[in-house]
Amino acid sequence: MGNFGFDLMSGSGLTTAALHRVDPDGTVTEAAGDLWFPNGSVITPDGVLIVNETLGNRCTAFDLTADGTLVNRRVWAEFGPLLSGTTEAEVFGQIKVAADGACLDAEGALWVADAVGGRLLRVKAGGEIADELRPGSGVFACALGGADGRTLYACVAPDFFEASRMAAREGSLVAFRVAVPAG
Repeated sequence: MGNFGFDLMSGSGLTTAALHRVDPDGTVTEAAGDLWFPNGSVITPDGVLIVNETLGNRCTAFDLTADGTLVNRRVWAEFGPLLSGTTEAEVFGQIKVAADGACLDAEGALWVADAVGGRLLRVKAGGEIADELRPGSGVFACALGGADGRTLYACVAPDFFEASRMAAREGSLVAFRVAVPAG
């Protein structure tokens, strides 16, 4: 299960990961470390990178400089305490929001796919949950689109376990109408 930020077989518990930047010349540079399963991300119009930390119960923000450096790290939204434990049951039982894919709307709110909670959350800076939609299945990615930017599309499937998803085809794309269009 190492792909979830911890390794059940070794009993090592949770581990952090890093974000890396790839420059046009192919140079790879660590941009930020100590992230708890960095996942979906967006860049705001004013140059802020927001990164979902799926196993961190939070979204983290960085100012993005002209050369691609990430500075001024801060918690953008916090849903609960950092997770701890060495087993899947210990870890997943502590997740309040497993922020996976995300997209930004015109008011600067973040639509977050909650991979464990099976819901789409509209989150404002600071962590206020302004709206919640439940597609009736696990939800892993989302994007605003459509002719007026007010259709929230989401990728859904019964669970996120690779072994069961490889042999099954229950995943689908669903759509919801929302009040605030894409940013």
